[in-house]
Amino acid sequence: MKKLLLSLSLAVSVILTTTAQETPLNLPKDAPVNVVIKDAKTGNFLNHELVVFRSKINSREYQGLSDEQGKFSLRLPAGDKYEIFVLGFQDSTSYNVLDIPALKGNGFYKNPFNVNIEFEAPASFVLENCTFESGKATLVPEAYKVLNELVEYLKRKDDEKIEIGGHTDNVGKAEANMILSKDRANTVMAYLVSQGITPDRLTAKGYGFTEPITDNDTDEGRQTNRRTEVKIIQ
Repeated sequence: MKKLLLSLSLAVSVILTTTAQETPLNLPKDAPVNVVIKDAKTGNFLNHELVVFRSKINSREYQGLSDEQGKFSLRLPAGDKYEIFVLGFQDSTSYNVLDIPALKGNGFYKNPFNVNIEFEAPASFVLENCTFESGKATLVPEAYKVLNELVEYLKRKDDEKIEIGGHTDNVGKAEANMILSKDRANTVMAYLVSQGITPDRLTAKGYGFTEPITDNDTDEGRQTNRRTEVKIIQ
């Protein structure tokens, strides 16, 4: 998956509190796992965060979505190690590994594995490949893929509000670029609304070429500065 504009920063502590007990053979050979996810800065519980456990043996994925208290529970097959991912928009980075040892005989896990995650989500990210016709606010067909991914992200994170920022390079007059960047941001906003995102969650703003992220001396630099950026404002 593509990297976010800002790198994620989080710490994962895995606390193993497990006891193998004798049990009948018909009980499943898996382990209960309790997950809690908090904001690394504030300590507040984070809801609607998608956490994935990926098997080291067969790459099978198990996932859970945190509730209003930042919690969820799931069961994972024993005798495997699981990479832990927190999924953002177009990004997933492995932060730690949970080891669930194999059970012996008729043993089972009585107590859960407790996974405590401290997570700092990025404050902004660029919509890669959200491009427009030259000099216009008309989206090219390829742009809808990333916009549809943003729609799905916003539906999952239904408590978030965002600012859609349009940015240009420094070619042309400042006033014209400011208008063009605002028109492009409005185009993106209109598409999100057409896909069911409520307008009160969205703000569109044009920045023209006032906030470059690299120099405008090369074609590559100008292309980088021509971007649509999303900021999380709540």
